[in-house]
Amino acid sequence: MQIEITARRTELTLAIEQYATRKLEKLPRYFDRVQRIELVVEPMKVGHRVECIVEVEHHDPFVATQEHEDLYAAIDLVVDTSTRQLKDHKSRLRDDKRHAPSTGNQPS
Repeated sequence: MQIEITARRTELTLAIEQYATRKLEKLPRYFDRVQRIELVVEPMKVGHRVECIVEVEHHDPFVATQEHEDLYAAIDLVVDTSTRQLKDHKSRLRDDKRHAPSTGNQPS
């Protein structure tokens, strides 16, 4: 899994990069087919906008965007949103497999 953290119109400190990396490394716990995670940090007039793009196998990328005055809080919020998206996707995949008709004993 590859993690990429970028900043637009600002520079990130080492502490912020480490914090974000530590949070993002937990995402594959919720869905094991995560291939790449990209986090984009952008300053706003008031606060920060953080966007998380999670690429998984056999699905379009999941995109989560959050804004908050505190950068650390924005990172937490966007990771929580991405976690929910991955859990929901995994749940949908499980439900589809459980409700799929079997090819064997079908009534005539």
